[in-house]
Amino acid sequence: MENLALIESFSEFKDDKFIDRVTLMAILEEVFRSALKRKFGSDENFDIIINPDKGDLEIWRNRIVVEDGAVEEPNEEISLSEARKIEPDFEVGEDVSEEVKLMDLGRRAILALRQNLISKIHEHDNTTIYKQFKDLEGEIYTAEVHHIRHKAIILLDDEGNEIILPKEKQIPSDFFRKGDNVRGVIESVELKGNKPAIIMSRTSPIFLEQLFFQEIPEVFDGLITIKKAVRIPGEKAKVAVDSYDDRIDPVGACVGMKGSRIHGIVRELGNENIDVINWTNNSQLMVTRALSPARVSSVKLNDEKKTAQVYLKPEEVSKAIGRGGHNIRLAGQLTGYEIDVFREGVEEDVELTEFSDEIESWVIEEFKKIGLDTARSVLEQDVEDLIKRTDLEDETVHDVVRILKEEFED
Repeated sequence: MENLALIESFSEFKDDKFIDRVTLMAILEEVFRSALKRKFGSDENFDIIINPDKGDLEIWRNRIVVEDGAVEEPNEEISLSEARKIEPDFEVGEDVSEEVKLMDLGRRAILALRQNLISKIHEHDNTTIYKQFKDLEGEIYTAEVHHIRHKAIILLDDEGNEIILPKEKQIPSDFFRKGDNVRGVIESVELKGNKPAIIMSRTSPIFLEQLFFQEIPEVFDGLITIKKAVRIPGEKAKVAVDSYDDRIDPVGACVGMKGSRIHGIVRELGNENIDVINWTNNSQLMVTRALSPARVSSVKLNDEKKTAQVYLKPEEVSKAIGRGGHNIRLAGQLTGYEIDVFREGVEEDVELTEFSDEIESWVIEEFKKIGLDTARSVLEQDVEDLIKRTDLEDETVHDVVRILKEEFED
């Protein structure tokens, strides 16, 4: 049979790792029927017999015998004299099955058919890969660095699937070389054209949660539940945990003796500082715990506005705010409350915005970013520490401190 390059096509795809025999036969039939429609206008009266294992193909056209000169639909009818060339005993009204040779389709049509076949197979493979990784969204996955681009790292898994780790999804301290194995969470899978785009993330809070599932047996077994996890990638994270078994200390089980259990997670995340706290439905207590390691004196909540006024001793304020304002920011994300810190026993204080005639607004915003929004909160900080924690010039910080001392302390 004039199968030309089609036999090669069959052998190329019949053992494809993503496709079973039944699906391959369905794709092959679809491709051939498409070619028949283009050639004859319809494929409804054709039978296609395919054996993809051997590369065998038979196409049979079924037509009804009509009187000579009475053929109106050449694809569906055949004249009596033409039918008798196939078999001499045919009569009008009988069905005739005639094999259609591939060469009858034309050489150009056969080449187009093969390209269509390859395209359909790849399309099927891409759909299968899409479904496979769509089911893995939110799960940890490991792949090898294939090559490094300016805005992303391209990874390949054991099956040769391409996974993208964008720059913004990498922890700031991440540094990978070609051939390195990288762990992350499958964050999203999208079909762009017909090709799946698989995005990995190492900055997602879900990655942190999944690492707990992998590293802490009690979390994996469901004895400890992760209620919520928030993080500033590479800097700090807070994880609220709970257990329905009163005999289990969820925080102790997650951290381990001298941090032995959580050490592997910290190392994977570029030495990210992880606070593990006990979850509670008591919002006031939750805010108090979320601000650890600071010791909170009292909390006033406004549940309608979701705000919390937290009072602490002056020496605890810097702990509550944390380096770069990370601690108070994460505590707010963990609890869902906007947290304002107040110094216990300090009656007089002035908002920084009151000094807007002498201090530019963008400078005030820089201080607010690290949780300092009053004059006293700034003056209680070490000047050198303020310089390190803000993006301000040394001279600017010294000028602000001087202005506040002159205006506020007088």
